[in-house]
Amino acid sequence: MFDSVISFIRSIYGEGFIPLHEPRFRGKEKEYLIECIDSGFVSSVGEFVNALEKKAATYTGAKYAVACVNGTAAIHVGLHALGVSQGDEVLTQAFTFVATGNAISYTGAKPIFVDIDPETLGMSPKSLRAFLSSNAILENGKCLNKASRKQIKACVPMHTFGMPLAIEEIVKICNEWNIPVLEDAAESLGSFIGNQHTGTFGKIGTISFNGNKIITSGGGGILVTNDEATAKLLKHLTTTAKVPHSWEYVHDTTGFNYRMPNLNAALLLAQFEMLPTFLKEKRALAEKYIEFFSNHEATFITEPKGTSSNYWLNAILFKSKDQRDAFLKETNEAGVMTRPPWHPLNELEMFKDCQTDDLTYTNDLAQRIVNLPSSAKA
Repeated sequence: MFDSVISFIRSIYGEGFIPLHEPRFRGKEKEYLIECIDSGFVSSVGEFVNALEKKAATYTGAKYAVACVNGTAAIHVGLHALGVSQGDEVLTQAFTFVATGNAISYTGAKPIFVDIDPETLGMSPKSLRAFLSSNAILENGKCLNKASRKQIKACVPMHTFGMPLAIEEIVKICNEWNIPVLEDAAESLGSFIGNQHTGTFGKIGTISFNGNKIITSGGGGILVTNDEATAKLLKHLTTTAKVPHSWEYVHDTTGFNYRMPNLNAALLLAQFEMLPTFLKEKRALAEKYIEFFSNHEATFITEPKGTSSNYWLNAILFKSKDQRDAFLKETNEAGVMTRPPWHPLNELEMFKDCQTDDLTYTNDLAQRIVNLPSSAKA
């Protein structure tokens, strides 16, 4: 039934098993790793961490960048720095990887799930405004949930599959309600709205370098911000909140051992040097998919107008869940890895009692989308 799709994908990637997204190591990865090992600084102190933070800040256009152990930890410590704690609530989307919800839970806060925009697959400004207008109130500068009387302390929208969401409007709405925005840009390194990089619109942005991301350090994450005080706090919190001293071990608050090892930073710095090449290759791949699916019953999901997506994971939309499921079965049995998106977080056991809006698009699109093989291809 879907032989033509399988044949097309094999014409790009060849025979054998085709993974969804695998890392590419074509740069100076080995050279930098050997240099790091020879230096003796393979743990949380070293010049590669410093160089990486400068590189990430320069590339994204942020004033500051703080490296950490992974993207989930980045969201956690970012929320902690924003003052999110036990008993608070955080607005986010249900159409996201579980890390977004987990990181909120680590703070002791509870997620509130609002719907996504079908054009961007990220948080819908219309749904966010409607939810706040109906369910929230401003009292003494604090945004309170009318039902729970708890403070809505932050908002965490996520740029899905690398597609930039309508973050400018999200930030504008949140500013009206005194809600700081932490951008989950885990999947969108190399994605821009106009000339501005995703992750730099909110108070804090987070990026992931997991093994399946566009560039990787095996694990790894980074926080970006334009606020100097926030950057210093993030650096302090991620390094166990140790007060600088030549030999004394004094820690002035509860911190986190979220430091990125120098070894990972060495690998990632080499990957960063390859990022422009990977972006070019992934855009060329997306263009091939766009052309192929222009004559197919499934619709290829393209970048929103006025944006440039990294096309981290290419995605198609079927007309029905049954059709989608048949495609998943046939492609995977043929050794071509395709995947549905995540189950909406509100359907998971630990989030079933969280407040939501109607999640109309979330529930629909989660049943009809498929991700296609998306590895960079020279």
